[in-house]
Amino acid sequence: MGSSTGFEAAGPDRLRKPPPLLALNGVSKRFRGPDGRAHTALEAVDLTVAPGRFCVLIGPTGCGKSTILSMIAGLARPSEGSILIDGQPVLGSDPRTGFMFQNDAVFPWKTVLSNVMAGPRFRGVPKREAAELARDWLRRVGLSGFETYFPYQLSGGMRKRVALAQTLINNPQILLMDEPFSGLDAQTRQIMSEELLGLWEQLGASVLMVTHDLEEAIALADTVVVLTAGPATVKKEFTVDLPRPRRVREVRFQPRFVELHEQIWSCLSEEVSLAYARATTSP
Repeated sequence: MGSSTGFEAAGPDRLRKPPPLLALNGVSKRFRGPDGRAHTALEAVDLTVAPGRFCVLIGPTGCGKSTILSMIAGLARPSEGSILIDGQPVLGSDPRTGFMFQNDAVFPWKTVLSNVMAGPRFRGVPKREAAELARDWLRRVGLSGFETYFPYQLSGGMRKRVALAQTLINNPQILLMDEPFSGLDAQTRQIMSEELLGLWEQLGASVLMVTHDLEEAIALADTVVVLTAGPATVKKEFTVDLPRPRRVREVRFQPRFVELHEQIWSCLSEEVSLAYARATTSP
């Protein structure tokens, strides 16, 4: 006799979790040093980022965080292991991925509007439509009225806003960010973090961000991943169970934020000390 509830029974397929949007499986990376010897930057890194999640990598200086982003972006190839986006191997640059670099990746000879239009134009969007999209994104990042300015006429924070609009206008599924707000003063950095969270919550992209600022990592992330001193591998992952939406300026005063900071710093400080000891004792 058939069920009269109108609902289908929940079988194994319905209970299975969706695959991660981004997956690194046993990824290692070796370089050839100036002395001709192989240098291992990454060793057997396993990492996943689910759709719509915000993940932050943190670790000692020079441990290989930026190398991970470069390989995901298709700018370098792993020596071993695989990198998958939506189950498919990364073999080069992928239009589903956007990359916001540490340094401003803007064209100094182009106006603000032309800089933000560049991505859509490269992808074949007609000029008028690309200009409309660019104006909309400049409005979203608070730069309406600056369309005809050149980068040298803007403050550091305003150039970061241009770079953010330039990246997000392409609607990436995966947003890679390599210390995007470094070099900014503390107040501007906090404002940019607030703006990033607001835009990310609208778009729902998966984010993988590198930072040296532990407070910034906790304030932004769903997951903080601590990497070991080089060769880097994943030491521990921490779930940031602070409620969303978050206010970066307020969340740091919550007791749970302080607890997470103590837990993550206890894990991270060991690797920072090890990296420093190596740097000060190496010939």
